[in-house]
Amino acid sequence: MIRINLLPVKAAQKKEMLKGQLMVVILALIVTAGLCGAAYTYIAGEVEARQERIDQKKAEISQLMKKIGEVNQFKKRQEALRAKLDVLDQLKAARVGPVYILDALYRALPDKLWLTKLQLGSNQANISGIGVNEETVALFMKNLEASDFFEGVELKVTKQIVQDNIKFQQFDLSCRTKNTKSD
Repeated sequence: MIRINLLPVKAAQKKEMLKGQLMVVILALIVTAGLCGAAYTYIAGEVEARQERIDQKKAEISQLMKKIGEVNQFKKRQEALRAKLDVLDQLKAARVGPVYILDALYRALPDKLWLTKLQLGSNQANISGIGVNEETVALFMKNLEASDFFEGVELKVTKQIVQDNIKFQQFDLSCRTKNTKSD
């Protein structure tokens, strides 16, 4: 029988198979490297795009912070203006108020009674004067109570004085002034 030695063929086949497997591995490595490169490029692009969005948002935030600062300054100016307007209203009321108080005081004065001192404070009035007798001082106090601008009239001191051989009643009284805003 004839014998054929197939060993070198098997070795050659093994070599070919090894070459094929090596080529597959190399091809797989190349494909893997290509996929990794593509993935890296894609991710780097995404990172760059997101970084640009972050930078845009930061720019928007800085613009909004400037606008917020302007709004806060506007609010402060508005509050200052309101405070000034309130002060002006108070000054206007204080300017007009004493006129009404003095008018009411004039209307409450009976004949033969003279005022020597008037001191107006915040919702408080101190009045000093001289009257012919106690009845005149009492009438003055009664007229003040009846007024729309005075309340809580209280006689502090009354004493008799003599001037040019004529007897007079000197008095000091205090009272609260009512709201004097004009409507």
